[in-house]
Amino acid sequence: MTYARPVQAIQENISAVLAHQGGWDELLLIAVPIAVVIGLLAIVKRRVERAAIAANAAPESSISSNSGTDTSQPSD
Repeated sequence: MTYARPVQAIQENISAVLAHQGGWDELLLIAVPIAVVIGLLAIVKRRVERAAIAANAAPESSISSNSGTDTSQPSD
């Protein structure tokens, strides 16, 4: 018993299906990478907006407590 003939028939059918799709597979070759890039840009934008909100909401007491003086240098 040999499986060569059914396997060859399946391979021929897959090749025929992939070779003659009417253009929708070429459309996917363009649309999928564009959709991935748009999705990644949306994620990055959301993270940047959240970081900006968090930076604006952070307490500024550490900045105002130094009041612009350098505490590492001894005063005269």
